[in-house]
Amino acid sequence: LDMTDRGAQDAAKKAGKPWAAAKGWDTSCPVSEMVPAAAVADPSSLDMWLRVNGEAAPRQSGSTGLMIFGVPALLEAVSRVHTLEEGDLLLTGTPEGVGPVGPGDVITAGIDSLGLSLTVPVVAAPS
Repeated sequence: LDMTDRGAQDAAKKAGKPWAAAKGWDTSCPVSEMVPAAAVADPSSLDMWLRVNGEAAPRQSGSTGLMIFGVPALLEAVSRVHTLEEGDLLLTGTPEGVGPVGPGDVITAGIDSLGLSLTVPVVAAPS
């Protein structure tokens, strides 16, 4: 999951400042266990979904097949300027359906073809 603090992002944008802090606080990017590349038959055909509070229909649903640039092209481009190491993550964008969540909500996301799911409770920021 790639969470964004929209309030902090809007304030930084309005002030003409970088908004990296709106995307990089502790717990802003929970991930599942790592999957070996060999276990992914076709990285251009992974269907992902996200539900909040057990919604019947996913709030977000997307496929790597809908990305403008494929996974191999993205990895090649990024590796030209950054050293990629085992365990590095490349966040590429967000499927349609972005919406607010708040303390007490529970987010569940997954990639069924890989048998992956991740459930994360949303908690209030420390004061």
